[in-house]
Amino acid sequence: MSGETYIDTGYISLIKHGEQLCGDRVVFASNENTRIGVLADGLGSGVKANILATLTAQILATMSVGGMSVEDCVNTIVRTLPECNVRKIAYSTFTIIKIRDEKYVELTRFDNPHTIVLRNGKNYNFEYHTRMIDGKKIYESRFEAEVGDVFAVISDGVGFAGLGGAYPFGWGRENVVSFLEDHYDPDMPARRIASTLAEECLSLYGGKPGDDTTIAVMRLVEPHPVNLMIGPPSSSGLDDVMLKAFFDQPGKRIVCGGSTNTIAARYLGRELTASLDYCDSDLPPMYELDGVDLSTEGALTISRVLEYADEYLSGTQLHPRWEGRRDGAARIARLLFETATDVNFFVGCAMNPAHQNPKLSLAFGAKFQLIDKLAKRLEEMGKRVNTRFF
Repeated sequence: MSGETYIDTGYISLIKHGEQLCGDRVVFASNENTRIGVLADGLGSGVKANILATLTAQILATMSVGGMSVEDCVNTIVRTLPECNVRKIAYSTFTIIKIRDEKYVELTRFDNPHTIVLRNGKNYNFEYHTRMIDGKKIYESRFEAEVGDVFAVISDGVGFAGLGGAYPFGWGRENVVSFLEDHYDPDMPARRIASTLAEECLSLYGGKPGDDTTIAVMRLVEPHPVNLMIGPPSSSGLDDVMLKAFFDQPGKRIVCGGSTNTIAARYLGRELTASLDYCDSDLPPMYELDGVDLSTEGALTISRVLEYADEYLSGTQLHPRWEGRRDGAARIARLLFETATDVNFFVGCAMNPAHQNPKLSLAFGAKFQLIDKLAKRLEEMGKRVNTRFF
């Protein structure tokens, strides 16, 4: 990816009432110059639908990332997942969206609802054509994206919301488009767009979804880097090197750890003060340091952020635990998950003599494991991550 723009992604799935697993599956993937999203909707619901949708989404994402043609992708799915012998329909429908060079959009759809595109907050009507591939009617579109474009890929559970109730024939595409237009905010992250629409679907279903309901969103935005520094460097002689690199980097700044905040305050020539606001009794309090957007304690706070990341990636939580909370971990989660497009970690490698104790050595190593795991979770979210050690 060029880094000039960024493709923000996120999704939410509502599981059909009475089922344990969702019959829809979303997979995001990328290669050097292309970001890909796949939404597959397995036939029926429950375990069988989940397996079929998962297979379809994974196969299509892997083949698309590998540069395989639409024909090869569809042929593989047809050979792998035959039609239902009873209902004579495909085991799984799908939508593939590919954004190449952060500009050129390719939409491929089989039996899923039409993808909704918002441009400048309004519905964008793009052209598409159809062709038959291995007996399947495939819809295809090609057009150029613009910064700010929002792509909402939906399963048919969205259009069916309210069926027999508020909307006798279901909510329908026109109402879904109007809802997205009415709730458009150019700064709203992809995941929150998906959550907002999913919450309305849940309400229309009376809290009991009559079908698996999934919204996957991709959004083309300007870069927003966030920088996180944790731990002093391996020697005090590297203090200024690490801190200069950190403060020279554009974007939001987070400093984690008491010692790290102390050397940051010294470098800035400013006073570090402890916050008296205990937002969460299970987490250490935060600090206040002019020149830093967020100052927190270290390993315990990052450990909680990692928990939040795992929950965020599940794609089933309409309201994450950290939503609306003011503790350090929740505030870091919002910056990393919702604001950041690029995340730069600055990790100090200082070893305290006390760490010769084997138990403390393990704790020391845990910091690196936490950052490594968090970096991987952020990459799964589609963030561009860079880690530097000092």
